[in-house]
Amino acid sequence: MSTSSTHLIRHDWTIEEIEALFELPFNDLLFRAHTLHREFFDPNTVQVSTLMSIKTGSCPEDCAYCPQSAHHDTGLEKEKLIAIENILKEARAAKEKGASRFCMGAAWRNLNDRDVDYVVELVSGVKEMGMETCMTLGMLKEDQAKTLKEAGLDYYNHNLDTSRDYYGDIITTRTYDDRLETLKHVRDAGMNVCCGGIVGMGEDRHDRAGLLYELATMEKHPESVPINLLVQVEGTPLEGVDALDSFEFIRSIAVARILMPASYVRLSAGREDMNDETQSLCFFAGANSIFYGEKLLTTPNPESGKDMQLFARLGLQTESMSCSEA
Repeated sequence: MSTSSTHLIRHDWTIEEIEALFELPFNDLLFRAHTLHREFFDPNTVQVSTLMSIKTGSCPEDCAYCPQSAHHDTGLEKEKLIAIENILKEARAAKEKGASRFCMGAAWRNLNDRDVDYVVELVSGVKEMGMETCMTLGMLKEDQAKTLKEAGLDYYNHNLDTSRDYYGDIITTRTYDDRLETLKHVRDAGMNVCCGGIVGMGEDRHDRAGLLYELATMEKHPESVPINLLVQVEGTPLEGVDALDSFEFIRSIAVARILMPASYVRLSAGREDMNDETQSLCFFAGANSIFYGEKLLTTPNPESGKDMQLFARLGLQTESMSCSEA
């Protein structure tokens, strides 16, 4: 990113401006997003992360999209915390396959103090491999965020999921302000923020604009913005919801890139249901990060070999490859 590009970063977007971006002709929107993307990033490089569930199932939250919620009967078996040595083994394998960041998620409402030492040991172990670390563990207290920062945690993921207006239709066990409070603790501790949401949950375009408004008007934009496409899971309340049009998903990626030009915009859940053409347009629109591996927590993800084949066809390289070649 050049110094001259920093003037393009705004934090004073209005909801009306964002909705106007969504209304642009498709080609005009993609041209604007791609042009801006080139100001801040190498357009032919994609950052690769791997996500692993370190504790699965029986979450007390009632998120309507989530198969791990104890409120939904999805047939998912509850699992205890995975042994540290097994997680580090997976991290090493992820690095060998090209991942530069290893993300770990636990189906918790919040991080319990009794689990802090376990989490700190995981962070230290992954850092020793030379990888970036990211965790998503639910809500954090201020002192817990500081402890994770001291342990070397690079990113903390805590998504807003949707707009403030639509949030109550998706989750009732945690408020929007609860989420923002955890993000404040993460930011105050000096960690990078990974924060995005899910589209295709039955929301309308106003809500998609509302989600991006919340992110783009933060005092400091999230360094990483995952945009998930709902993966419908049998037994969850959102099973059977109308699928989001693929062009609308691409528009969401493009608008996110325009609003937060210096942030990584990540194609997250839902890629298993996207064809190569949709993903390619997302990369053109400004997506420059993916989750890599056969599973995202509990839902399918494209096989790593398939991703590499697509990258080769598009002339894309991974960020870890470009770093090793430098």
